[in-house]
Amino acid sequence: MNLEPGERGATAIADRVVAKIAAQAAREALGPLPPDAAPPHATVVVHHDVARVRILLDLAYPRDIAACCRAVRRHVAERVGALVEMRVPEVAVRVERLHLTPAHGAARGRTR
Repeated sequence: MNLEPGERGATAIADRVVAKIAAQAAREALGPLPPDAAPPHATVVVHHDVARVRILLDLAYPRDIAACCRAVRRHVAERVGALVEMRVPEVAVRVERLHLTPAHGAARGRTR
């Protein structure tokens, strides 16, 4: 039976699936995290073919936080768009914690 594309139905991708993809993309953009850092967490709201993403991050410090957030935004939007074919007009990034890197703390005579 041959059906026209519009009559075949549609594939719905759950918000939680898109959130897992977004969190993985954030991990990819960040590279290695401090040992005590939580992995990125994402929440997503999908409406039709548009995904709005919120990412929560722990980051190593010192680090260029603004550049890191830009890289996460860009990579998450690209990966979600490519993998689930959704537009991602908004990726909000919230830094939850900064983790002082051991070398930086030791250089200033600090301990944890």
